Amino acid sequence: MRTRVRGWRWRRSPLRRRCDVVEAWALLSVVVLLVVGAPLAGVAVGWRVYDEARARAAAQRAERHRVAAVLVEDAPAAVASPTGRQPSYSVRVRWTEPGGGSRTGMAQVLAGAQRGEHTHVWLDSGGRRVRPPENASAVWQHTLMAGLFTTGAAVAAVVGVHVAGRRVSARRRLAEWERGWERTGPEWRRHTP
Repeated sequence: MRTRVRGWRWRRSPLRRRCDVVEAWALLSVVVLLVVGAPLAGVAVGWRVYDEARARAAAQRAERHRVAAVLVEDAPAAVASPTGRQPSYSVRVRWTEPGGGSRTGMAQVLAGAQRGEHTHVWLDSGGRRVRPPENASAVWQHTLMAGLFTTGAAVAAVVGVHVAGRRVSARRRLAEWERGWERTGPEWRRHTP
């Protein structure tokens, strides 16, 4: 004879305790939050970060401009790299300001660049050196990292709350069993004279 065990916590039974029903509902809530809630939270945060990063990149593109510069010194020679990527070094360069004056500063160039070669520097509206504006890949990188971090944090929070709830439930269940055994234990231990 085979009995069905699946879903026993949901059916009426004299063996079903209140804590069994609470655990069943808690597990269902955890599954829904993990499958639906955490990804939705990640998408919502990612969407917001994407909009903010796109606006920031557009503002940077509007404010910053690229200026041609000439290397004043040689960059160190290229070193063989296991990754195959050529390293970049910071060297002194000179550029002409929009007003006509000449300025000197540091810029990142590829290894092996020679004095007199051309490169570019980015300036803000005040003529100060700034980083290049964020490109589309940087915007997507910020978006994906924010979305993944939010999803991971939501999963960690849900699982942490579920584990803590299971521990509390286990303690209560053990206490209920102790009380139940105190009531029924003497009937099981009948001493014969």
